[in-house]
Amino acid sequence: MQLDKFTDYALRILMTLAVRGSARVPTSEIAALFKLSENHLSKVATQLARQGFVTSERGRGGGLTLARPADQISIGAVVRAMKRVGPAVECLGSNQSCLILPACGLRDPLAKAQEAFFATLDGYTLAEVSRARRSLTALLDA
Repeated sequence: MQLDKFTDYALRILMTLAVRGSARVPTSEIAALFKLSENHLSKVATQLARQGFVTSERGRGGGLTLARPADQISIGAVVRAMKRVGPAVECLGSNQSCLILPACGLRDPLAKAQEAFFATLDGYTLAEVSRARRSLTALLDA
């Protein structure tokens, strides 16, 4: 499985917020840290807020904070909520038009592999993937 950039950026935002603790972090600051488009990162932040992972406050002194403790945010839940790319293969989604679908033996193994991918990510929280706090802080404050 490959994550799309939207999901990758969402995870970067969340890890940055986990390291920064309760401090509000402007999207522009996160965009500058990772050398990403502020406009694109704002879209990602908006989706994170809609999904309940972050809270966003506008205006001077505004920014993003985690909506709940990092140990209550499942990486699998984030990836499921943010992933914009379709399933591993078309037949796992709504497109059932493949000519060989009735006789294909790949659908079940690929569906199981995709679920195993998410099940693995469900086993990790934002707190766990941000555990190297001192090292992350040094990198994110650079």
